[in-house]
Amino acid sequence: MALTHVPARNEVDPQHTWNDTSVFATADEWAAELEGLSAELERVAGWQGHLADGPRALLDALHGREKLVQRAEKALIYAYLAEAVDTTDQAATQRVGRSMGVFGRLLGALAFIEPEILAIGRDQLAAWASAEPRLRVYDHYFDDLFRRQAHVRSPEIEEAMGLAADAFQGANGTYAKLTDSDFQFAPARDGDGRELPVTQGSIDDLLASPDRETRRTAWESYHDKYLAFRNTLAANLATSIKQNVLQMRIRRYPTTLDMALFDQNIPTAVFHNLIDTFRANRHVWQRYFDVRRRALGVDKLHTYDIWAPLTTERPQVPYEQAVEWIAASLAPLGEEYVATLRRGCFEERWVDVYPNQGKAAGAFSSGCQGMHPFIVMSYTDDALSMGTLTHELGHSMHSWQAWATQPRVYADYSLFAAEVASNFHQAMLRAYLLDQDIRRDLKIAVIEEAMSNFHRYFLIMPTLATFELEMHQRVERGEGLAADAMNDYLADLFAESYGDAAVVDRARDGIRWATFGHLYADYYVFQYATGISGANALARRVLSGGPGAAEAYLGFLKAGGSRYPLDALKSAGVDLSTPAPVETAFGVLGDLVERLDELVN
Repeated sequence: MALTHVPARNEVDPQHTWNDTSVFATADEWAAELEGLSAELERVAGWQGHLADGPRALLDALHGREKLVQRAEKALIYAYLAEAVDTTDQAATQRVGRSMGVFGRLLGALAFIEPEILAIGRDQLAAWASAEPRLRVYDHYFDDLFRRQAHVRSPEIEEAMGLAADAFQGANGTYAKLTDSDFQFAPARDGDGRELPVTQGSIDDLLASPDRETRRTAWESYHDKYLAFRNTLAANLATSIKQNVLQMRIRRYPTTLDMALFDQNIPTAVFHNLIDTFRANRHVWQRYFDVRRRALGVDKLHTYDIWAPLTTERPQVPYEQAVEWIAASLAPLGEEYVATLRRGCFEERWVDVYPNQGKAAGAFSSGCQGMHPFIVMSYTDDALSMGTLTHELGHSMHSWQAWATQPRVYADYSLFAAEVASNFHQAMLRAYLLDQDIRRDLKIAVIEEAMSNFHRYFLIMPTLATFELEMHQRVERGEGLAADAMNDYLADLFAESYGDAAVVDRARDGIRWATFGHLYADYYVFQYATGISGANALARRVLSGGPGAAEAYLGFLKAGGSRYPLDALKSAGVDLSTPAPVETAFGVLGDLVERLDELVN
């Protein structure tokens, strides 16, 4: 049932909110920490010009940098999470701005470190590491730094780019404020004419309503608001892309795609393999749309029908039940893993669970070493929400394992690796539930959640990745970006994928690029698709009970940033440098479509 009331933030039970006092007891304590960080910037200046003095001087600077960055991250995350759960909270917004300002100044102050390390040279660093064992932990960091040497500029340029980090967040910040805070959507209406509130937190629930009029009017209300601001949104995204192109040219990369993937040591062929494999398998999606159309009993399937439930009543899955099933599905990873997850969900309040007015759209996991991870989402007591919860818990457990295992220099993992862990959780939960003696409507709901996940990751994200590449290439060529041309291009891409199996709403499907803030994290969206491919391959290994499969997967989680992501995944048992895992994942998708067809038609 669609939400008829979205509570104000102060109406939400604190037990179901994130445990902010575990980070800072009060906002005053946060402010004092920020003041302390600002004072520390003077100490940083004393390191400059002295890293070549010897291994002790270098260690002091590296350790000092790590501590300062961790403190700055903690302060920023505290402010960011408070704003995310209530984007109308002006005090939280101001704290985000203050945090970003200090963080940018810190990055600028520390920017001299890598150019000075490069000036020391590999041979001298190797000699120092022999004399000072504590330097050996930085072997991978140094290797990666010298790999990137051609793109590290002078200390002055690096300082300027560090100082620009805050300003370069402007486009993303504007997008978030416009769409999460300022947008007020017209209400949807159900088949009886009753009004239903449309918010960033309720839209997914409305689009999954069994009532077609609710879905249609919610779809139109939501996307019409973006269409009304299409020129502003296009100019804002163009600003972000121009910033990427500027950085590409400053750092001397041939393209923005090369720049984005080089940082993770990923060949651009991985991106193109994904897009090519997606295009070759669009018939799987057209088969699914036909199954769904027949199950719903409609002549034409529209985009707003893609999330419609295929059972008369949507099975209810309360939060507590979802956690129990998620925990049971992850038993192959061991008691400690499951106990940590349960403690996070029930005792330590990792999850800000339910919708409220002003809550940011979507769901995410965030945090840093020195705190536990946090999840912001809008749980609505159904299988889709359960899938989102286990997905975000996959991110959180990845973070937990890496933070507990790695030194600060390797505590953060790459975006490419991140989406493997989250989708692995979903694959494990799906396999567990479909193996249980559950009623037919719940079994259908579980497959529907799987299809919704694949639809997002294996149709929308490759489509957006194609769109993103084209928009960057246009700017790289010196062409301008305009909203109508952007919309037309995306509508054409969706038409290619839908074929004759579904109807493209050219205006509203065309504006969907504006509904995804992910496009402000450059070339991130394609990594959702590679992530789900790697995840399904690794889940199959673990579920097969092969010797060492679970341990190898946990090893991947614990590796954090100590290895390049492709290497860490190969050690876990999947090679994402080839198209094979993507092709295999399309096979999984095809099997789910056939299984669903048997259940509903």
